[in-house]
Amino acid sequence: MALAVERKKSLIEEYKTHDGDTGSTEVQVAIINTHIRELTEHFRTHRKDHHSRQGLYRLVSKQRRLLRYLYRQNVQRYRNLITRLGIRDTISGRRS
Repeated sequence: MALAVERKKSLIEEYKTHDGDTGSTEVQVAIINTHIRELTEHFRTHRKDHHSRQGLYRLVSKQRRLLRYLYRQNVQRYRNLITRLGIRDTISGRRS
């Protein structure tokens, strides 16, 4: 259930911080977030797919670590990212 190449390229293009950027924190979080959303939809129909669910838990954990890192490095970039992605503010526990 990997992301399609075109979808990944469009995410990189949308969230890049400079030309040639493919691995900044924002890009990584956007790709992981998209994958999490796709897996969440997958579990609506395949409730007993426990092996993939473990992968989902790992992705959620990785996303939280990346967001925590971004929060420590630059709060404004963190806030912009969670607003653009529409995700919960995991550091302070508030909704953005």
